[in-house]
Amino acid sequence: MSKKNNKSEGGFVFSTNPNFNIENENEAAETLPPNEQKLKVWLEKNHRGGKTASVIKDFIGNEEDLEQLAKVLKNKCGTGGSAKDGEIIIQGDHREKIIKLLQDMGYAAKKAGG
Repeated sequence: MSKKNNKSEGGFVFSTNPNFNIENENEAAETLPPNEQKLKVWLEKNHRGGKTASVIKDFIGNEEDLEQLAKVLKNKCGTGGSAKDGEIIIQGDHREKIIKLLQDMGYAAKKAGG
């Protein structure tokens, strides 16, 4: 018999307690206000078929807020991109524009890495 590791339930398999309740530890993280966020803007070429991408890292918050911020940045830069795993990926080298936009929104943003 194979064992299945169900990460969504924290690995619990069985409990003899009739009042046992599985608490979801992965609840949506609260999004910090913009003035408490310290975002870093990177330029990456690796694993992108030779194309450059601006990557915004260190966002602390839930996925919905990350998607919303990504949508605003993509719209202002006039390009495509995505948001996943706490990172926003904007196609092309738009670091200076992204940093200015983030600072205008109240985020502490700086250029980092490549």
